[in-house]
Amino acid sequence: MAKKDYYEVLGLSRTASEDEIKRAYKKLAMKHHPDRNPGDATAEDKFKELKEAYEILSDAQKRTAYDQFGHAGVDQSAGGGFGGGGAGFGGFSDMFADIFGGGGRGGFNGPRAGDDLEYRLNLTLEQAVNGAKIDIQIPRKETCDSCRGTGAAAGYEPETCPTCGGHGKIRVQQGFFVVERTCHSCHGKGKIIKKPCSVCHGEGFVQRKKTLTVSIPAGVDEGDRIRLSGQGEAGDIGAPPGDLYVRIALQAHSIFKRQGDTLFCEVPLSLTTATLGGEIEVPTLDGRVNLKIPAGTQTGRKFKIGGKGVKSVRSGRQGDLICQVTLETPVNLTAEQQELLRNFEASLSGKGATHSPKAHGWFDSVKSFFNDALK
Repeated sequence: MAKKDYYEVLGLSRTASEDEIKRAYKKLAMKHHPDRNPGDATAEDKFKELKEAYEILSDAQKRTAYDQFGHAGVDQSAGGGFGGGGAGFGGFSDMFADIFGGGGRGGFNGPRAGDDLEYRLNLTLEQAVNGAKIDIQIPRKETCDSCRGTGAAAGYEPETCPTCGGHGKIRVQQGFFVVERTCHSCHGKGKIIKKPCSVCHGEGFVQRKKTLTVSIPAGVDEGDRIRLSGQGEAGDIGAPPGDLYVRIALQAHSIFKRQGDTLFCEVPLSLTTATLGGEIEVPTLDGRVNLKIPAGTQTGRKFKIGGKGVKSVRSGRQGDLICQVTLETPVNLTAEQQELLRNFEASLSGKGATHSPKAHGWFDSVKSFFNDALK
């Protein structure tokens, strides 16, 4: 038999808000609650439908899955079974388990695993490109050596909480409903420590600084993360520690800029070399190389030097170095040098198309623009 649409069960439209869902459920649940309809199998079935519909639609993630895929998109066991005959019903404990992560990290029952940590590590470009071994110091929560993580003083052991019976939660009757809450006596731990450890004050953990050596693989880039398993914070007794994630950050370099596996650098070029051509020496991360400059090179031109970039940490491919030349204008000229420069400029007069094609073409475009504007 096909299940009914959850929105129809609660008498709502598919655009209903969270408050509307809650109000509709409360109203209908009180009407059809088995305690108000003893021996009425129809009311019990209706109450099961209401509870299942509410548990799906009141959970944003489950509601989205249901809206997209219908009943096939949600856990068919989400409705839970009704514990008829009593003052309350099942299902709230499941909802609390979803909220607080029951059974895993943060669950009421069972030991809690340690939290993960993240450390931001600043590297020079050379360290990132070539790899390195770097010592870091991290503050973290570790198991107390004095009590071995129990939180109790020597000769004492944690006792089962008499309020919740070791469950870490208690049930509170609210009208026709039973709500589960964190135990106020043990704060959800399920244990009571009568005489706490003098070192950790009953926590079972102490804060320490730990020095670790991190091996940086060659080629790491900004934002990459290195996982050190088990080097996070300690967990409860019987639970594993968390992990440490080292996130890479790159310091600015005085010569090179990096984009992925490609390096970029800006190279100043003299007027003479740009005009007549020649060879210049440019830096790379593993030495210097000669770069041939053709005659008539313009400022901003880029030259690629293959294999002088960064070797990818993932593919092993060697990147390239891109050199962009920038024409440097002479400064602080003597009177004689200035005169020579003027004579040189005069020798080019009337030959713009031959010696300065870009400037000549630009001035022609400007002249044409103004002539068209005056028509």
